[in-house]
Amino acid sequence: MKNDEPVGSENQAAQKNGLLEEIIREGARKVLQAAIEHEVGAYLDMFKELKDETGKRMVVRHGFLPERDLLTGIGPLSIKQPRVRDKREGKSFTSAILPRYMRRVPSLDNLIPVLYLKGISTGDFTEALEAILGENAKGLSASTVVRLKKQWEQDFRAWAKRDLTGTRYVYFWADGIHFNVRLEDTENKRQCILVIIGAREDGTKELVAVLDGYRESKLSWMEILSSLKERGLIQGPKLAIGDGALGFWAALREAYPDCEEQRCWVHKTANILDKMPKSVQPRAKERIHDIYLAPTKEQALVAYNSFLTLYSKKFHEACECLSKDKEVLFTFYNFPAEHWIHIRTTNPIESTFATVRLRTEKTKGCGTRLATLTMVFKLVLETKKTWKKIKGYRLIPKVLEGVTFIDGELADETEQVA
Repeated sequence: MKNDEPVGSENQAAQKNGLLEEIIREGARKVLQAAIEHEVGAYLDMFKELKDETGKRMVVRHGFLPERDLLTGIGPLSIKQPRVRDKREGKSFTSAILPRYMRRVPSLDNLIPVLYLKGISTGDFTEALEAILGENAKGLSASTVVRLKKQWEQDFRAWAKRDLTGTRYVYFWADGIHFNVRLEDTENKRQCILVIIGAREDGTKELVAVLDGYRESKLSWMEILSSLKERGLIQGPKLAIGDGALGFWAALREAYPDCEEQRCWVHKTANILDKMPKSVQPRAKERIHDIYLAPTKEQALVAYNSFLTLYSKKFHEACECLSKDKEVLFTFYNFPAEHWIHIRTTNPIESTFATVRLRTEKTKGCGTRLATLTMVFKLVLETKKTWKKIKGYRLIPKVLEGVTFIDGELADETEQVA
């Protein structure tokens, strides 16, 4: 008897939940029906004085359209939409609330790409949607994803050709991301996606360019930067942040010679530690942090020289890795201190593509070249919603004007303090 009690309790709870959901659905249906009726009534009132030569109204109500179910997150809602007869030439009524061919609310259409981009394969969609929506998942299937992917490809192509005339970026973050491509008939299955994210004048970050390239060669990066210039981005950024890949920097110097360079400290740290034994790495990492987290360039150079003095004899390769980029490791000190947290590393790209890699690992590849580019594009747009503005973005106009900063402070303010 005791064993039956939990089952009975669960059944009662399920019945109550079902009743509650039914009440919510009915309430939502009535509200939506009333809103549609009001919309039609307002449209009819707008033209009630408009009559034909016989004195009859030109815009009148004419029964109902066939009843239809609108799929929502709380279940299907049966709606009867009023029919409007508009006798004016070339005119007809279209509901802004419930367009003619809408069969599900937009939030459910948004659910499909989110699930797909988060790692649900097309074959598992029916099961996943039923788990979320129950029996209400009717009409949301793998075929819907296939249609969406085709639309995404069109969106990507249009975006890749967009006009950039008059656009200004203050910073570029650039990196090459590698993926496995399953369906391409090539010897090298490792596809390199070249990515640029930019910071605009108002401090917002946005995806600037995505292109597949042959490794991270100068030619591949030059293709991206040349495309940007051809589409109107005549003035380049004030600073570009990236790792030590020579291809990007060589192309940047040709395309935008006035742009300053900043090597990514996260990449640099990883490269240095990779050349040191694990027993030494924790302490060495702290000393590297002391370098690029120093409040002034002078203090940073003191920590830099200290690192070389301490480790140069035993770990020559690690110290050489640090010293070879000395001229471009401390450029961030010439920009506002509020921006340093953003411009010392390529974190905007790294954090974004952690999501992309998660997706590719779950699906064991990305499919074709175009599918990879498209998925990267859509995933970045999805994660863009979480991107934050550059701290101290109000100083960006001064950076674009070429105002001098010393150790993160405006030069004139620094002189006054001195």
